[in-house]
Amino acid sequence: MLKGLLKLLSIFLFMAGGLLFAFPLITNAVSPSAESIHVSVVPQNPNPGENTSITLSSYSAKLDSILISWSVNGKNVLSGIGKKSLSLSAPTSGGEARVVATVALPNNTVEKIIIVKPSIATLLWQANASYVPPFYKGKALPGPGSGIKVVFMPEINSGSQLINPKTMTYSWKKDYTNNPDSSGYGKNFFVYTSDYLDDSNNISVKASTVDQKYETGAAVDIITFAPKLVFYKHDLTRGTLWEKALLDGHKIISDEIIEAVPYFISSQNIKNPILAWDWSINGSPIDTNSLDKNLMPVKVQSGVSGTSKIKLEINNIYKIFETASKELSVEF
Repeated sequence: MLKGLLKLLSIFLFMAGGLLFAFPLITNAVSPSAESIHVSVVPQNPNPGENTSITLSSYSAKLDSILISWSVNGKNVLSGIGKKSLSLSAPTSGGEARVVATVALPNNTVEKIIIVKPSIATLLWQANASYVPPFYKGKALPGPGSGIKVVFMPEINSGSQLINPKTMTYSWKKDYTNNPDSSGYGKNFFVYTSDYLDDSNNISVKASTVDQKYETGAAVDIITFAPKLVFYKHDLTRGTLWEKALLDGHKIISDEIIEAVPYFISSQNIKNPILAWDWSINGSPIDTNSLDKNLMPVKVQSGVSGTSKIKLEINNIYKIFETASKELSVEF
């Protein structure tokens, strides 16, 4: 009788221990949910027609072994085990694509809804003071220490209406560092001065509506350039002969005027007294005695021939790092 009771007691303890051991495993089990599935969209703000990739990920659900189905605007486009990614072209400007990912989890089925809305983000910049000659068709480039203005023009549609850029909030960064003073409501432009020690600056911006429903952004690398001197022949009747720059070995037949053009120097008026013009011939300084410091009259003496080196150096008296120089070898 006693042996029977002891046997029953040992069985009870064994079962109780098993229940005690199993209990925490049951209470700590976590079922995957919609919140445990994350969505990434690259790029976040696609241009119209740009290829866009949508990817699902989860720390609690093994998506590689789960049936996932995708639909775009109500049309099934992809289905299969482990189909975690979908690629599609962003719709045209003003349109949107409603993407639904249906995930068949072990205990339930969840849907992730993604709205793809394209935006057009235009980032423009200009050097505030950079000299280029009249009728120059290129862009005035910034040099070290130049003032530069960057303007962001986002085009985001809300329904059939284009959102006014002045009613959006902007967040600007220079070289990946936030610039709170230039950021804020309606601030769609950014002004800065390029550094003497940097060859370029990265400027980025994000624009969002006040309700945070729409957002877009853009970035640009702005390269700085050293001023460039180019010599041309100046004709008293026709003016500057732009069609051909003077090269080493230029032949001077008689009296001639050489004109120097300092592209991209930080003064829109080259007669500005902040620019010091130092001409020399064969190392000897020459004073042109003219208000037009960019003109060098050259006269060949009769019966004399040979070669000479004409050199010009321009310095900005307020910017010690801004200088331009060029030497031209001429024959006569």
